[in-house]
Amino acid sequence: MAATEHHDSAADPAAGPAESAGSATGRDGGPGADSGTDLSGKTTVERNPRVARWFHAAVYVAVILLLVTGWWLLLGNEGDPSVVARITGVSDTDLHTVTGWVLAGLTVLAVVVGAKSWRTFWRESVRFQHGDGAWFRRWPAAVLTGRFGRHEGRFDPGQRVANLVLVATLLVLVVSGVGLALVSGGPAFVWFAAVHRWAAYAVTPVVVGHVIIASGILPGYRGVWRAMHLGGRLRERDAHRVWPGWTERTTGRTHTPRHLH
Repeated sequence: MAATEHHDSAADPAAGPAESAGSATGRDGGPGADSGTDLSGKTTVERNPRVARWFHAAVYVAVILLLVTGWWLLLGNEGDPSVVARITGVSDTDLHTVTGWVLAGLTVLAVVVGAKSWRTFWRESVRFQHGDGAWFRRWPAAVLTGRFGRHEGRFDPGQRVANLVLVATLLVLVVSGVGLALVSGGPAFVWFAAVHRWAAYAVTPVVVGHVIIASGILPGYRGVWRAMHLGGRLRERDAHRVWPGWTERTTGRTHTPRHLH
């Protein structure tokens, strides 16, 4: 399920769901277009351009702040400032509201400025193919062994699911949050509050999963965190392991892992 990059992923989980929204501004390069080497001399490939990485960073900072302050308030701690509130000097309620408007602004910016990239993101996210079932069956063991099934997309099958869930739930959170900010009370406020709360329940485990995968702490996803950080370049062998079809199209070099021979 490699973001934010989940986003591979994400949009963040690779960042993906995983690269998720951040990958909306990504691109597929021609053969060898994005190849290079790191300081150790290992061949690298650029997974995400700078605009995607900065957008992804802005989104995940906002989402993390919203989840921390939102859950703090949901658990009944409104009168007791959280660590974030103490650090910033802003109450959790105000911080949650302001950050929510920031996320809403980022959403509008992405739709207006990155319309073409969003179309690419959606096309790749709904690209389900024959063989995806086999990929999912291999996935639980592959997160430890790195022996993922073959797929041809920019996102792996798990990322595609995470992308759709993340974007849908974040949009629901943004819309219901705006509703809560604009409505002072009554049945509409109660309805927005319920939708907002249930969307938070749904998005939290997906975000946590994306962070775990995108961090590269799982053996199968080692190195993928570089796709959204430090120049967006990761070692080619790591890219081949997680995104084989995309990497071959980008570098013009094929690579068949031993377990797929």
